[in-house]
Amino acid sequence: MAKKLTTQIKLQISGGKATPAPPVGPALGQHGLNIQDFVTKFNAATQSRLGEVVPVIINVYEDRTFDFITKIAPASELIKKAAGLDKGSAKPLQEKKGNLTQAQLREIAEKKLPDLNTTDVEQAMKIIAGTARQMGVEIK
Repeated sequence: MAKKLTTQIKLQISGGKATPAPPVGPALGQHGLNIQDFVTKFNAATQSRLGEVVPVIINVYEDRTFDFITKIAPASELIKKAAGLDKGSAKPLQEKKGNLTQAQLREIAEKKLPDLNTTDVEQAMKIIAGTARQMGVEIK
């Protein structure tokens, strides 16, 4: 018999660097989960993605067990990395922060494709380009 899902917790944690400190501890603690168990499993699963922001969805079951699914880093993080920025523009329309080439845009779109609601790389590139525009990053 399948276990009954009680809740889903969505967090963004730095890969391989989860700790029981906030936001992880309080989010899991309120559902009665073993925090250290999650931290150990998450860090082992994301060891290859050190320093990268890793979105994670934690499924919590009624017997206080859990499993989790890691996603690809947010598009904004991938854009910042490709453009060599520490953060996006505060005024994206007036103040441009950086540039991306079409090749970099395609690379980000292909990497992010499994998490987007399209299977077409061209459409994925448009989605990523929109995010880049909102960050003050121009596409050349």
